[in-house]
Amino acid sequence: MNIITSHERTDMDALAALYAASLLYPDYIALLPQKLNQNAKNFVSLYQDVLPFIDRGDLPREHIDNLLIVDALAIAQVRGMDENTQVHIIDHHQPPEPLPSTVSAKIEAVGATTTIMALELERRDIQLTRIGATCMLMGIYEDTGSLSYPTTSPSDGKAVAWLLEQGADLELAGEFLNQPLNADQRAALAELLSAAHTHRVKGRDICITAISLDHYVDELSGLVHQVMSMYEPDACFLLAEFEGNTQIIARSAGEAVNVAQVLASLGGGGHGKASAALVRNQPLAQVEAELLRLLEAHVVPPALVRDIMANNVHTLNMTLSAAEAAVLMRRYGHEGFPVVDDGRLMGILTRRDVDRALHHNRGDQPIRTLLHTGPVAVSPDDPVDEVRRVMLESNLGQVPVVKDGLFVGIVTRTDLIKLWALEQHTKRTRDVRLLLESVLPAELVALLLSVRDAAQAESASLYLVGGFVRDLLLGQSNMDLDLVVEGDAIAVANRVAVLRGGRVRSHARFGTAKIIFDTPPPGTPATLDLVTARTEFYERPSVLPQVEWSSIRQDLYRRDFTINTMAVCLDRERYGELLDYYGGERDLLSGQIRVLHNLSFIEDPTRILRAARFEQRLGFQLEVRTTELIDDAIDLLDHVTGERLRHELDLILAEAKPEKVFERLEQLGALQHLHPQLHFTRDMSAMFDRLRARVHERQAEEQTPVLEHCYLALLTSGMDKPTLIDLIARLHIGAEEAQLLVEVVQLRASLGDLTAHAMLPSAIYRLLAPHSREARFVLSVATESQVVRERLDLYETVLAQIEPSINGDFLRQLGLPPGPIYKEILGYLRDALLDGRIQNAEEQRLLVEQLARAAHQG
Repeated sequence: MNIITSHERTDMDALAALYAASLLYPDYIALLPQKLNQNAKNFVSLYQDVLPFIDRGDLPREHIDNLLIVDALAIAQVRGMDENTQVHIIDHHQPPEPLPSTVSAKIEAVGATTTIMALELERRDIQLTRIGATCMLMGIYEDTGSLSYPTTSPSDGKAVAWLLEQGADLELAGEFLNQPLNADQRAALAELLSAAHTHRVKGRDICITAISLDHYVDELSGLVHQVMSMYEPDACFLLAEFEGNTQIIARSAGEAVNVAQVLASLGGGGHGKASAALVRNQPLAQVEAELLRLLEAHVVPPALVRDIMANNVHTLNMTLSAAEAAVLMRRYGHEGFPVVDDGRLMGILTRRDVDRALHHNRGDQPIRTLLHTGPVAVSPDDPVDEVRRVMLESNLGQVPVVKDGLFVGIVTRTDLIKLWALEQHTKRTRDVRLLLESVLPAELVALLLSVRDAAQAESASLYLVGGFVRDLLLGQSNMDLDLVVEGDAIAVANRVAVLRGGRVRSHARFGTAKIIFDTPPPGTPATLDLVTARTEFYERPSVLPQVEWSSIRQDLYRRDFTINTMAVCLDRERYGELLDYYGGERDLLSGQIRVLHNLSFIEDPTRILRAARFEQRLGFQLEVRTTELIDDAIDLLDHVTGERLRHELDLILAEAKPEKVFERLEQLGALQHLHPQLHFTRDMSAMFDRLRARVHERQAEEQTPVLEHCYLALLTSGMDKPTLIDLIARLHIGAEEAQLLVEVVQLRASLGDLTAHAMLPSAIYRLLAPHSREARFVLSVATESQVVRERLDLYETVLAQIEPSINGDFLRQLGLPPGPIYKEILGYLRDALLDGRIQNAEEQRLLVEQLARAAHQG
């Protein structure tokens, strides 16, 4: 025998799930629990003829082979169950602890168990009756507050839509869901409201109302929402004692109070926002005292101002005018500034007030007359809710933080928004931490955490930022650690050097420090770079920015693309927290390169080159607006210094497949702004590919060509020499590499000679010998001519190995005075050897003696 059942005190969700399961499992018996909530009992009583349920008294006396439990994680023993009964559970409540291995379960994070069943019925195309659809609609509505409770999921809405299509009757559902309180329930509610007290537990408001009943009152769970709406606490616990036992019903308004965890040790069940327990044979006061103890252990305290405030904040002094303040607001992009005098907060100046002063031609007005003063500050130890209150009451987007009378930081609306997002993604922190520790060697993690400890000892925070975080989330290897200190990076570096042994090279102007370790442990780098969080502003387009110390958020904002703006905090209490202020992870998931702000390419046009490089490396696409901004700023590449362009060019040449980047830059029209004659043609992609394969083949050789140099030589091989010289000067290419580029251009210009129908070996030698082996190698890749390739190969494998046995010493022995004649004779000798006119040392001697006599006679 197979049966389906649910928990006692069956509510509408349990009843509806039981009904739906009977359709999904037609060979199972739908067994009603013994006690139903009043509205469920009324519904069954009215429609029992069309519902498939049976009472316990009617259950056959047979062994239960399979037991399906819906909307519950366990039930009371049913006649016919034993250790051989196979148990399966379908529920929307996560179990407080792992289920026995013999129990199978389907648990989904939705608002009602009925939702799980409804979507499965829809998938199987099982049709419902009007009464059945209405029953299931009531199940979802009751457990989700008609889709209004925080536990409601998108799946609940989809299920409701399908049930309405199936003919669910909203008017009929309303009759059973909105039943008035009976006299006992009204009396109990009045007593509950009278007995309610709010306790402050770890900064959270917890409402506890405890009463003793002289007779049983049904469906107290319906009253807890009314108490919640009256007091608006973070969580509410209703305690009702009757005949020595105490029933506890709990509801939570958010993630801070997981009521299932609180009641778990009292034998409770449910989920984080709705739970219940029955405590037997304990006085009500003792149960309440134990509840308060459990709350202290389980309540998550609210975030404090110090957890989210920004340090290293730009401030203004009282002597400035409105016009001067406006200049600084434009420079830093702030909507307001704290105004500080001798470390003490004097007030907040907003852009709105400055704009109003300028509108009235009062640019010379002192900012002290424009300040928001009064109770506009919070303390670092205040809960974040206090910031929200000040923002609402003062209509400010920034709230200053003051400690012991001194200004110490600021909290903005953005900080609050990011905190709310973080509260929804606490699991993400754990994921990033595990990812970090799985990618980095244990010794390197230990090193980073020791740097973290040094930073915290200096009242600073440490972050991994930029490309490392991007590649960490993409699952790509990247050991190039970019560490930013929100504080004094040089002080942190000095502390680490003392603790771990080493020395520090620092640049105070830029707030950067390099730690050089004396004896780095295996698996750790010999050096580590630390950078102080900073912000940048550009006096004019295309020039390097001016730098100032700042917060981590502003440091990330100065970066190029959203995917490079993420950071992982290494602080002890925030270890693994992903900072993503600008949607970097979103763009990683969608595969887009998105610039951070509209003036980004104007401020630094080299970001155009980087955009193409990241797009092609990652297989992403330029976001539409980013492409438009590139087009608007492309001409500014003409004004970028050659050194900066060359740096970006080197990074492109170091890519696994630089040809993809060059091809994209050609499409964007960027290459000709490095030089008007610089182009990437279709045939170059095949050349780059051949070049890589040829270099790979020659890895075992002592003098393997430098791949990046060869790439550049291929790219410029189609230029004439004057154009190439101009490019070399524009990009400040070094002498050694410039020599290779020139040689390749000269060699390519001689291709006509190398393709001659008949060509003596000596002619091949004279044409190729003046050039470097690397230049000849590049030409072998660049040419499409099989004849040229064969002659280049002949030169490398045969001709270049042929050396005459006679040199200038022999000519001196013959009495021939040194001079240009030496080169002519030895050259003629080599030609004769190469062309096969002479074969051995004796023939070489005779030829040279003959040439020397002729020279003497001449």
